Amino acid sequence: MKMEALRRLNDCITYIEGNLEGEIGVEELAKLAFTSKYQFQRTFTMLTGYSVAEYVRKRRLTLAAQELMSPNVKVIDVALRYGYETPESFSKAFRKAHGVSPSQVKKTGKALKAFPRISFHIQLKGEMEMNYRIVEKDAFQVIGVSKVVSTVNGENHQVIPTFWDEVNESGVDEKIAKLAGNQEYVGVCMDFDHPNERFTYFIGAEDLANVTQSELEKREIPRNTWAVFESVGPMPHAIQAVWQRIYSEWFPSTGYKHAGGPEFELYLPGDVTQEDYRCEVWIPIMKN
Repeated sequence: MKMEALRRLNDCITYIEGNLEGEIGVEELAKLAFTSKYQFQRTFTMLTGYSVAEYVRKRRLTLAAQELMSPNVKVIDVALRYGYETPESFSKAFRKAHGVSPSQVKKTGKALKAFPRISFHIQLKGEMEMNYRIVEKDAFQVIGVSKVVSTVNGENHQVIPTFWDEVNESGVDEKIAKLAGNQEYVGVCMDFDHPNERFTYFIGAEDLANVTQSELEKREIPRNTWAVFESVGPMPHAIQAVWQRIYSEWFPSTGYKHAGGPEFELYLPGDVTQEDYRCEVWIPIMKN
């Protein structure tokens, strides 16, 4: 099962590489992967560290840089070939990726950055088994605070820890716990906006006190069947490793797929820096 899933992902990369000068629809990639658009985009991001759009953009700009090395190639032609409507938009993206403008490349032959094609391989590591359970849970309310974060260049990996620091240092975490009547915090990924490469990250707690009025935000997590994975070890490395294994090992080797909607981490009381700290990852699932 895992080998088949990896083969499909590599088929998706082949499709992307063959269409870098044309349209690349996530719908077609999801069909090749035999999964939903949502699950494909989440799986791709979790396994590679890049959104589909970011990977395509980086590959196009790599090929564009190679073409600009040729003396008879015009910048406007390269820009149009790789989907940029104006030389200005192409130049802005190119400079962000390579640190120089397209015209500077042609004049000076400056060194450029290459973003290589990705490929997926199976690795037999003999790792420990994944501890998980399947849970049916009714819809529930969470209260807390949220921030819209970008996934471009892995920005979310820097913004989210900083957001947690802000919440903890300002005392908002204590306020959340007091109002909610719950010392177990959640970090929820929700409202995924894949085309614009962003989502909402929510820090809060399940509202056990049924708060009716508060300046804090209140959101509902819908009823779902959840796969709940245990993480043991200091934050954030231990739980990041669990996320990686969920998408690289668990989903490809089971009969489940992502059900869409919010997914969250549940932080239990304890010292998050300790080797025995335990927390959980909750993923909404459904049968394939």
